[in-house]
This record gives sequence, structure tokens and C-alpha cells, in this order.
Amino acid sequence: MWLTAGEWGGPKDTETVEKRQVRYRTVGDMSCTGAVDSDATTLDDVIAEIAASRLTERGATRADDKMSEAAMEDRKREGYF
Repeated sequence: MWLTAGEWGGPKDTETVEKRQVRYRTVGDMSCTGAVDSDATTLDDVIAEIAASRLTERGATRADDKMSEAAMEDRKREGYF
């Protein structure tokens, strides 16, 4: 999973920034949704990638799940939703 570098967090001192071609599983906020590497340039390409994948993108791209067990609840309290 790749996260976008930005004011909200990242990169950490030990991390480097890379320019990559990626796509997002959903229209979401780059602070809580990770990107996956992708060569897709059309909708058909995206569908083919998803069909061939053996990894669920939802489980692999929810950055909040990697931060803490309560990250989504914290966002609700902060008024994100």
C-alpha cells in the first residue's frame, strides 16, 4: 500500500518519497485510503487487474486499519464523517 505524502502525515524521517503510477480502490480521502500500484489506464484495465488479483483491495488499502484499531472511530469523533 502506498500513501500520499502530505501535510497530514508523512513521510517519516526514515521514509523516502517515490513517484509511482497508482490507483485508488475508491474515491476517498488520501489521508485514510492507500493506493495500489497499477498500470491500468482504462476502466477495462482496472477490471482486469481486480479480477486477476488474489489480494482484497479493501483490506490492503485502508490506512486507518494500519494506524490503530480505533482510527475510524477517532475520525468520527473529530467530525470527519
